[in-house]
Amino acid sequence: MLRTSARLAVPLLMLSLLGPALPGVAQAAQPASKAVDSIAWGPCAPEDEAPEGIVCGELRVPIDWRKPHGPSITLALAKRPATDPARRIGPLLINPGGPGGSGVNFAYGAADAFSPAITDRFDIIGFDPRGQARSHVINCDSDAVLAQSALLFPRSEAEFTALGEANTALVRTCRELSGPLVRYVDTASVARDMDAIRAAIGERKISYYGVSYGTMIGQQYAELFPDRIRAMTLDSNMDHSQNIRDYQKWETLAMEGSFLQFTAWCERTEACALHGQDVVAYFDDLYTRAEAGELVVDGITIDATFLSYIVFSYMYDPAGWFYLAEDLIYFSTGGGTGEARHRGEPVPNGYLPVMCSDFNFDLSSYRELRKLEKEQNRLAPHTKLSPIAWTDLTACQEWPYPVTNPPHRLKASPKLPPILLSNSKYDVATPYQWGTSLARQLPSATFLTYDGVGHGTYWLSGCAQAAIDTYLVDRRLPAKGSHCPAVFPESPFTVQSGPVSPLTPGLRTVSAG
Repeated sequence: MLRTSARLAVPLLMLSLLGPALPGVAQAAQPASKAVDSIAWGPCAPEDEAPEGIVCGELRVPIDWRKPHGPSITLALAKRPATDPARRIGPLLINPGGPGGSGVNFAYGAADAFSPAITDRFDIIGFDPRGQARSHVINCDSDAVLAQSALLFPRSEAEFTALGEANTALVRTCRELSGPLVRYVDTASVARDMDAIRAAIGERKISYYGVSYGTMIGQQYAELFPDRIRAMTLDSNMDHSQNIRDYQKWETLAMEGSFLQFTAWCERTEACALHGQDVVAYFDDLYTRAEAGELVVDGITIDATFLSYIVFSYMYDPAGWFYLAEDLIYFSTGGGTGEARHRGEPVPNGYLPVMCSDFNFDLSSYRELRKLEKEQNRLAPHTKLSPIAWTDLTACQEWPYPVTNPPHRLKASPKLPPILLSNSKYDVATPYQWGTSLARQLPSATFLTYDGVGHGTYWLSGCAQAAIDTYLVDRRLPAKGSHCPAVFPESPFTVQSGPVSPLTPGLRTVSAG
């Protein structure tokens, strides 16, 4: 879920980095019987500075798939043709997660993100999902975004009521700035868009690689169009069947478990800046100071929520753990930076309309919210509740539109081909238990476990990468119950070789000096 890469803990700020609108001529979605590619592929927007060889196109789809001849929007696409066309297998559609990640940007970076085994044999096609980046991005007023953000951790009945009012007011600005699409960005609609792309490029079947929230797109596509899949890898899985309590529980435990992996690594790794100290106790002290309003960094009081966000962002990839240790020291000694931001301007905010359309997060009262909060804090005595799961929940209170794609267990068709699922054992964004739950819903799936920490197994483990490459190219699956060993960083100066993850936040949110 890249709320990062999203699923970053601070998606509203990160999504503002998405690229500009892509010009071009809109093309109508073609029927499934279309035998040739009808998308007018051509040069990408000059301001994007797309890599050489990448072509871009557009496809028009209905805003509401129940009204196929009603108002429409234009999806932006990018394609990186197979570099070994004589051995080309076909199209590989990709999505980097979010909601809010840009599939166009993912395709731009395909040469770095994927191994030659993939880029040689597939036309890699990325698209910006409806409401995101270049595909009629949903903008909301930044003042309303900030007003909501200030209330996402309500501490009283009055604040809980104000939160619901702020959520409703925010959505009103989204509707005013972006039109009716805000009601129609659920993942089932995105899956239907993806099948329109398949039809438009003239393919009877597609291959798909989705990571994080991109797994939700793949899952819904598999449920709706099981006979149109050649191969599908879902990496770092969400689980659409989660109820409120399980959603919070597994996210909270995932953050605590990932953090304890960090502290154990630091205690055994001499190059860690906190090596030789009781790292758990060191963090607990920082958290206590933050809760008491006594953690002051460069004159700015840092609260416990911000401290949680910092830890959360570093759990995406252990390669950044050296910097996390330095940042915790920096916090403890009173150094840090802060950045001002503009207010009152439209800002991209496509994450919440998707989540609030896909999950039923509405609670009946502040009392119910507080009870849930206490449950989460008991589960995770060090890191407390998961900030991303909690803000998913609170930001959807009093959402003015219905849940158009209600959570449910997948209805797996016998037509589904073998599918490969993979998850890290310690994943702060998409917990391992979500992956195992999904595997039980998909009888045709093989589940691969990466025994380490992080989000996006393809870029964390050479073993997982090789298994995914082999499956996508040859449709040869690893043995049932396969595991890939954990990999931990040994030096802060290690240079990664091979594919580079598009998911890692890559944030030094606070300078280590």
